[in-house]
Amino acid sequence: MDSERALHALPLFTSDPMAWTHLSASELVHHRAAVQPDDTAYLSPAGTTTWAEYDALADAVRDAALTLPGPATALVFLPDTAEFHAAIVGLYRAGVLAAATGARSGAAELAHIASASDATVLVTAHEMRGATAHALADALRTRGANIAHTLVVEPGRVTVDGATPGRPAVPERAFSVDDVSYLNATSGTTGLPKLVTHTQRRWTTFAAIACRGADLGPDEVVASFVPSPYGFGLWTAHFLPALLGRPAVVLDRFDATAAVRLLAEYRATLLGAVSTQFRMMLQADPEGLARLDGLRVMYTGGEAVPRTEAERFESLTGAKVLQFYGSNEAGGVSATTVFDGDETRLGTGGHVLDEMRLRLFDAGREVRGPGIRRGQPAVRGPLASPGYFRDEAADAELFTDDGWLLLGDVVEVDEENRLRVVGRVADVIIRGGKNISAAEAEDLVREHPAVSMVAAVGVPDTVFGERLCVVVALAPGAALSLGALTAWLQERGVTREYLPEKLVVTDALPLAAGGKIAKARVRELAVREPQ
Repeated sequence: MDSERALHALPLFTSDPMAWTHLSASELVHHRAAVQPDDTAYLSPAGTTTWAEYDALADAVRDAALTLPGPATALVFLPDTAEFHAAIVGLYRAGVLAAATGARSGAAELAHIASASDATVLVTAHEMRGATAHALADALRTRGANIAHTLVVEPGRVTVDGATPGRPAVPERAFSVDDVSYLNATSGTTGLPKLVTHTQRRWTTFAAIACRGADLGPDEVVASFVPSPYGFGLWTAHFLPALLGRPAVVLDRFDATAAVRLLAEYRATLLGAVSTQFRMMLQADPEGLARLDGLRVMYTGGEAVPRTEAERFESLTGAKVLQFYGSNEAGGVSATTVFDGDETRLGTGGHVLDEMRLRLFDAGREVRGPGIRRGQPAVRGPLASPGYFRDEAADAELFTDDGWLLLGDVVEVDEENRLRVVGRVADVIIRGGKNISAAEAEDLVREHPAVSMVAAVGVPDTVFGERLCVVVALAPGAALSLGALTAWLQERGVTREYLPEKLVVTDALPLAAGGKIAKARVRELAVREPQ
């Protein structure tokens, strides 16, 4: 095959990552199965999957999809296992658009995604969170989804509507690396999700930049504990392992103690974990983290990265904490690297990426230098999404009139081209006409030693319009009152507007399907709970 010869002629991925970005996941998995069939592709508590098994299961999904009457889109609802990745690659090969969402998604969200994507096929496991595939399909149809067939993916086996599929009657019609081949839902932190369109080149390029920033070598073992269907999961668990030709450690459902154990058992060198997850690992098993002797780098993000806990993680493990700033829609905008000093690496979102062009806007006007610039970022470049799926109204909000993709944050960019997030455009509490950044309030409260997780929201007030409420989960054995919290903040000279006026303590903050804090549900909790 000409493509196989071309792959063999490429330099090692870690020596020239950008030389590999033109390859699709389908080509990469097929190549790995040809040259290293018995090597491990995925490791999990359930067992191992070799590259040959991965490739064969992807082909089985492809063949099953091609036996159906021309599905254009399939709704993918699978746990974060090898079967998810094989299903996606199989759909790439069949030319069927995959609309994927996290395993935490409920029936209402799944039905919305199915309807918005025009999915007619449900790709799922025999059982997902207590519901059989048949029952789940019925529940989606009851909610208006047009699901005509159910494709069940299990280790080494694929069935369609409960039966073994026949041979496909049409040839493979694989997507290229530049086709829109994948949709995923926004995390749904503020309401019903929209569908973000993706090409595979977005994420091969992202993985190449991450490889460069972490100074990866040819013998890495990747542990990805983030939800697979979203951007962070795509590059860490789907594309990077195939580009490296190295195993990925995955968990079908995150458990902090199990995660630390797997890091040690498989001597993972690179960890992908959202901020919430690595804080949970710090709480659950700090001694286990301290015994890790292989971990070199942790990529984190998804939410604000708390510096104090990042420093503690580094102190325990010896690994460097890295992050990208970006979004599911924008991809990466800035990043920290192993070559950065502590202040850049732990105190900023890193330098703006060479591959991405950045502009800042304030009330619609561009903010220019010299000096520190603050505003809403807009980007163009190879990491940016083409937009939302069949949603012109949402695209009109996502892009500027001249085609730059807007993010929902307020950031500062300094003279060294380092980026810091200072707030959210929409995540603002307005108290008596004064704007309070929820992100800044959360950063202040998160430093309290009793606080494990925090979300700041506004609660209605007849006099001031809104008052600042913080909803917190506490560290084990800790207690906290509103008076104690505000006194602690005052001692640190915090501006009066940033002193919470309501405190709600909960066992755990509600999370959206993508693993981020679900602000809409937090706001409901804050309003409902008495002071």
